[in-house]
Amino acid sequence: MTKPDILQVGPYPDWDQVPLDETFNMHKYFEASDPAGFLNAVGATVKGIATRGELGANRAMIEACPNLEVISVYGVGFDAVDLQACRERGIRVTNTPDVLTNDVADLGVAMMLVQSRGMIGAEAWVRDGSWQEKGLYPLQSRVWGKTAGVLGLGRIGFEVAKRLAGFDLQIAYSDVSAKDYARDWSFVSDPVELARKSDFLFVTLAASAETRHIVNKDVIEAVGPQGMIINISRASNIDEEALLEALESNRLGSAALDVFEGEPALDPRFLELNNVLLQPHHASGTFETRKAMGKLVRDNLKAHFAGQDLLTPVL
Repeated sequence: MTKPDILQVGPYPDWDQVPLDETFNMHKYFEASDPAGFLNAVGATVKGIATRGELGANRAMIEACPNLEVISVYGVGFDAVDLQACRERGIRVTNTPDVLTNDVADLGVAMMLVQSRGMIGAEAWVRDGSWQEKGLYPLQSRVWGKTAGVLGLGRIGFEVAKRLAGFDLQIAYSDVSAKDYARDWSFVSDPVELARKSDFLFVTLAASAETRHIVNKDVIEAVGPQGMIINISRASNIDEEALLEALESNRLGSAALDVFEGEPALDPRFLELNNVLLQPHHASGTFETRKAMGKLVRDNLKAHFAGQDLLTPVL
């Protein structure tokens, strides 16, 4: 039986690459010195695309593969895939939800704790001898007893809120509507009002054209000079320029961020700030979750070419 031809947009760990190579004829786009020429040479044979959430597949790539049937995304975010181009051509799209939900929620809560208690600076205080020379580390802010706002109560937002409740935080959330599964938490329809109520504002909603810069200047300033914004969703959900200006002027107390516009080449202004915790887009970065994500990418491709139902369809 002939192996289906798959365009591989970015690299995967060996534990994913080996079984992919065994099952499919993988065309490694990311290794091409001339990407356009590479697509021109192999595009007609490609039946599937294996990509990562941040890499996606744009219209030009999709159109260069006239026999494309399916795109399998390694990641929960699929905003970098041109869904309209896929709809026009009847191309199926899958992602890897659920398997990464708990790890992302864990990191979001950890970022809040680390930033609130100044743990990065406190460790440096020990390591550089300041504790011995200068005494106790400056006082920080407590977490428990405060209010957390969760912007987007989907899979990840729900798990974040569950964890926050365990820290005796009051929970409020905003979404397109109130959720039956969140009756113990306060629904606030307006993101600005949610931000105003929040000591900690978690951004956990999916990225789309509608949510682009939903965390705008008004939302950011409503969180205020004592508050914190934690983003474990997509960078496009926050107006990064407004965020930087608010952090620089202390109109926003602090931020904890796992995602950035143009990453990994983030705006250097972030590096000059001492009121922001920076993480390298690794919320799902555990061995267990990454292996589960890779398996789901493969299983979706296998299901498609076997004529079976897709496990986690987007389109």
